[in-house]
Amino acid sequence: IQPMKTVPYWTDRTARPDGITVEDPPSTADVVVIGAGVTGLTAARRLADLGRAVVVVDAMEVGQGASAINGGQLNYGLKPSTATLTKRFGLETTRAMWDASLEAIELPQRIATEDGFDAEFRRSGAVSLGYRKDGANAARAESHAMHETFGFETTVVEGDELRSVIGSDAFAYGVISMVDAAIDPAKYTFGLAGGVARRGVPIVEHCRVTGLYRSGATHFVATSKGTIQAGDVLMATNGYTPKDVVPEIRRQVVPIGSYMVATVPLAPEVLDRLLPGNFIYWTQRRFLNYFRRSDDDQLLFGGRPNLSPDLELTEVAHGMQTTIGEIFPELADVELSHVWGGKLAATFDLLPHLGRTEGGIWYLVGYGGHGMTLATYLGTEVGGLIG
Repeated sequence: IQPMKTVPYWTDRTARPDGITVEDPPSTADVVVIGAGVTGLTAARRLADLGRAVVVVDAMEVGQGASAINGGQLNYGLKPSTATLTKRFGLETTRAMWDASLEAIELPQRIATEDGFDAEFRRSGAVSLGYRKDGANAARAESHAMHETFGFETTVVEGDELRSVIGSDAFAYGVISMVDAAIDPAKYTFGLAGGVARRGVPIVEHCRVTGLYRSGATHFVATSKGTIQAGDVLMATNGYTPKDVVPEIRRQVVPIGSYMVATVPLAPEVLDRLLPGNFIYWTQRRFLNYFRRSDDDQLLFGGRPNLSPDLELTEVAHGMQTTIGEIFPELADVELSHVWGGKLAATFDLLPHLGRTEGGIWYLVGYGGHGMTLATYLGTEVGGLIG
């Protein structure tokens, strides 16, 4: 028995490429991007393509926040339902947001193709799993409404039909969508960083921002590796937004811990039986679980017992193992190879917040668990806005 590792499965498996970072930041730039995750890297990529001199700084390492270590699910929609969004913004705006969320699923693959790296993008489709028998009718009504209003197709399955997509008796029904995709988050984030570095953008790790000051049109970004003068600054720190640098941005987000485990490799025929069709999956609970099969036949299983970002990993692993056993009784005693955690962030209205503070600092935070798609899409958009 191998001891369980308390490091992310993804980054344990994929070494990051050499030569994507530099030791020290330049003293001037057009734009300083704070955060070397998906948001910051996609913004920097767009800015570099627009001819701007960009530098990316991060207090940690490339993708060490949530970007390289998440569930690797590219899901449709935003955190709030379309009904909620329609009430708040009207149908036209909601439809535009919805269409953008679908476009966002394809964008990571397009970027990977353009920049010549493989992020193991797979149009897997997804199954959203409901526990309560009485929820199926509501799911059918919503499925019908989504078809009528947004032209979006989902299929609600129960009984034997449900068995064709998941080998578990724990659920009463499932909602199948064929647009969702799976991706390797480490290969994607490191691929993004490589593409940004090849565009001549310095990426500086272990470069903590200690203060932001402004004089006229110039921002002074004080870091642990010297001060950078810039025309614009983007905070792209999401669940890792510090309390003291720009308090008004930090106040908009609630950091939420999310945790994952990987099982040891399982027999392919077991996974074929438990996860027929090889979709990505999530459960319809407030503290939801999400899971998928890896290409090396491990079950990757995520969730959170509560919102804390500081849970003890061995306790988390024990709880996850129990949950896996409740869903798949034959895996009740399965051995785990990895357990790890990271922080996502939600805003109070559950929508991403993109804007500028009164002091002129750009920010983009708060994906509510849809970060791989929305950070890619909106990171590219905010790069365009700044540039």
